[in-house]
Amino acid sequence: MSIEKKTVGCLAGGGVVTSYVLRNKNGMEAVIMTYGCRLARLYVPDRYGKPENVVLGHRTLSEYEKGEDVFGAVIGRFANRIAKAEVEIGGAVYRMNKNDGENSLHSAPGGYQSKNWRAVSREESCGSQAVTFYYFDRGESRLPGCVKVYVTYRLTDGNELSISYEAETDAETPFNPTNHSYFNITGSEGKSICPLEAKIYADYITEAGSGLIPTGKLMPVGGTPYDFSTYKAIGGGISADEYLLKACGGYDVNYVLKGTYGRVRKAAEITDKESGRVMQVFTDMPGMQLYTANSFPAGTLGVGGKPLKPHCAVCLETQFFPDSVHHPSFPYENLKPGNRFRSETV
Repeated sequence: MSIEKKTVGCLAGGGVVTSYVLRNKNGMEAVIMTYGCRLARLYVPDRYGKPENVVLGHRTLSEYEKGEDVFGAVIGRFANRIAKAEVEIGGAVYRMNKNDGENSLHSAPGGYQSKNWRAVSREESCGSQAVTFYYFDRGESRLPGCVKVYVTYRLTDGNELSISYEAETDAETPFNPTNHSYFNITGSEGKSICPLEAKIYADYITEAGSGLIPTGKLMPVGGTPYDFSTYKAIGGGISADEYLLKACGGYDVNYVLKGTYGRVRKAAEITDKESGRVMQVFTDMPGMQLYTANSFPAGTLGVGGKPLKPHCAVCLETQFFPDSVHHPSFPYENLKPGNRFRSETV
């Protein structure tokens, strides 16, 4: 089974966008685009063998270009938030763009989600199919150094879709990549994810204050709406009288994952009893952002061409903790020359 390569179209500013289609023997199919290094479609069979797309996306390339769209994209250099959009390295202060109030969110504008990556595909002896994307970041986010980034998507016959990250730099710099896919394992972007049941392998979240910036404290989830230590409906506590849930219109919180950072272990599991689909997430990163697609810009359309509604998807963004650059107690250090960053999420 060969890897299919397709031309998607041309960007408004120039450049041809290509997609790669990975398939396995079970009818699973992943479509990854060079623009944003993004997972554009993911077809997964239900209990009856019927494949359906389980990630949000758009019908046209121009829709992805609007407003630094993050659907399915690799985010970088630094995913999530940086307080005051400032980073100090070696006594020098680097000021990023403020795109989330006074803070930086997802290194936008100019983040990896808005870049057209290059790619090399290959079929592997174990039966899996893989495509490696690469991009050389020369300080577009107003951060120091040239960072060479490599991202490999791999689909196996065990129904595993893995995303592996590697990076190196010629100057010390913040680095925190993630994938921002919006999942709806019902196979219908018109259905709410609130009835789906979830389990998250974490006893704590990072406490957040104004602007969702961490306070530096870890908050136990026991007895709170953030407790997914046992299976429960995602929407069970989404409307609880809790200040962050009310401010965000749902979940937008970083979980402190159990286990050893640097070792791949289970982070989360989501089940849809109707379709029979179960999604498990494994990662070697210390944190995972749970985001329940609480809002979309006006006029945002899905694959079906209809406006998307709040809570029609869930994001599970494996990562370093938000604003780690300002919290020495968090498990994080900047990427430095001579060191190679490696991480994997499955």
